[in-house]
Amino acid sequence: MSNPMMKKWAKVLVQFSAPVKPGKSVLITGGVEAEPLLRAVYAEVVAAGGYPVMMPQFTGIQATLLEHGSDEQLQWISPVERFMRETADVTIVIMADSNTRSLNGVDPARQAIFQGARRELFQTYMQRDADGSLVWTLTQYPTDAYAQDAEMSTEDFADFVFKACMLDKDDPVAAWNELAAKQQILVNWLTGKKEVHLTGPDTDLRIDITGRTWVNADGRKNFPDGEVFTGPVESGTEGYIRFNMPAITHGRSVEDIRLTFENGKVVDASASKNEEFLLKLLDIDDGARYLGEFAFGTHFGIQQFTGQILFDEKIGGTVHMAVGAGYPETGNTNNSAVHWDMICDLRQGGRVEVDGEPFLVDGRYLLWENA
Repeated sequence: MSNPMMKKWAKVLVQFSAPVKPGKSVLITGGVEAEPLLRAVYAEVVAAGGYPVMMPQFTGIQATLLEHGSDEQLQWISPVERFMRETADVTIVIMADSNTRSLNGVDPARQAIFQGARRELFQTYMQRDADGSLVWTLTQYPTDAYAQDAEMSTEDFADFVFKACMLDKDDPVAAWNELAAKQQILVNWLTGKKEVHLTGPDTDLRIDITGRTWVNADGRKNFPDGEVFTGPVESGTEGYIRFNMPAITHGRSVEDIRLTFENGKVVDASASKNEEFLLKLLDIDDGARYLGEFAFGTHFGIQQFTGQILFDEKIGGTVHMAVGAGYPETGNTNNSAVHWDMICDLRQGGRVEVDGEPFLVDGRYLLWENA
């Protein structure tokens, strides 16, 4: 991939997505497959006056620990992990797996031990994000493995990534600011509303959003971005939903997830593939069966499913929600070691009403059409 594109990408990450100020510590981490971008980001951090800390990652390393480590080793938290979550002023994460299924053979119970031990650390990370003491961004480098998951050539997937990140634009920041303005129309209308009602195939779900804050996700954290989200009232979700896109996490694809909620809690869960894994994650802790996030995907430059949640949850005309930890800035207080996004595609026959008014119909935002 061209050096000019890497420089352009790195500049947007360091100057826009996660602005680096002189004297701030900056953890740069990501798969070694992304070496060209990692080097470009490092150079931009130096130019910005930050103190860069580089932490390359190798695909499959975590699988070695999960498969062969003792319970004590799984629960041990390294100083590097603590630095990333508790101390670094800025973190820039570049996902770049060469094998997206390296954890597929790991016992779900082992993954639950590993993840459960990091519950408090994860909450600290989210609280620092909410109070502004941590600035972070996350992006995804186009590897062969990601391209295979998306059923594309690596060249075509790279082109998809650059366009999703608006790096094909002469001024990517201006393009992101334009999307932010459009999303703010949705945020302004949603503010002060009380209930979201989703209906569609095998879906009839009501979500209480009374008093919650909506966030305009516009490329300053996830890159690419393109969503507006909030944190539901913890006890206020009722009904059932079918997630008609695979939910992929920890190297496993869980398909055709169906959840039933009562008083905010998942009381029944099933999946056509990897159901055992789904149930294991829902039982990691008390908070894993409650919603921490509800969001509308607004990036209409992303239309196809790729198997990568960074892109898929942004697909314009979809909704997604996460079981587990909520974002404190939304008002959600759910605490969990889990934050797992699941997507419901409403583009081919689905509807969202907010306080009884139509908002999203067959993947179309009526506010944008009527603006």
